[in-house]
Amino acid sequence: MPDSITAYVLLVVFIATLIRSTLGFGEALVAVPLLALRTPVTVAAPLAVLVSVLVAAVIVVQDWRRVELRSATGLILWALPGIPLGVLLLAKADDHLVKCALGTIIVAFSIYSLVGRTTLHLRRDHRGWLIGCGFLSGVLGGAYGMNGPPLVVYGSLRRWSPQHFRATLQGYFLPASLLGLLAYAALGLLGSAVARLFLFSLPVVLVAIVMGRAMNLRLKGDRFFRLVYAGLLVTGGALVVQALAR
Repeated sequence: MPDSITAYVLLVVFIATLIRSTLGFGEALVAVPLLALRTPVTVAAPLAVLVSVLVAAVIVVQDWRRVELRSATGLILWALPGIPLGVLLLAKADDHLVKCALGTIIVAFSIYSLVGRTTLHLRRDHRGWLIGCGFLSGVLGGAYGMNGPPLVVYGSLRRWSPQHFRATLQGYFLPASLLGLLAYAALGLLGSAVARLFLFSLPVVLVAIVMGRAMNLRLKGDRFFRLVYAGLLVTGGALVVQALAR
């Protein structure tokens, strides 16, 4: 693989990891789409999952005391029944319609949260919201590999601190990404090209994790959640654009 492509991959991985390490989510919009511009999707997607596993593992080891274990466990368990439905939606439903509907809902929630004077605050785990957000994360993960938005909605409603928010989302992403990695391994997609790029990426990933953690520690309350809602707005907007770009 030419050195120019390797340099491009390292830059994309660095930016995606920095976003993930700072906010706890958001790298999915950066990593696979940009990597796929210069590498085959069969390389881009497994590489992104490998990096995701590494980032989540390092953050959980660093900040395991900040993981809201009960919330993370509930979200994971309720995501499991949603995954088959997501796969079914991918196979049977109108992809454009589903993406447009989901994107519109995410955009509406983000705009309301950014401009509204009051937002719902869940002071403790709420069974209904936990089931709904966990299940939808499984549906989105099964259909599009995009588990994040429902998790971000739940974390923002709980008003976790930036540090607890970041750590708890990794407590979810670590097992979810490991399952994805096992699936890629079973399909024989973890080849030498993926392994080579992953090994080259290790230094920039670790630097980005350290930088992101430092940036996360500087974020507080309202400023952090405005960034979170802005990230959700971009996510929802991207889904709508994908749906309309037939």
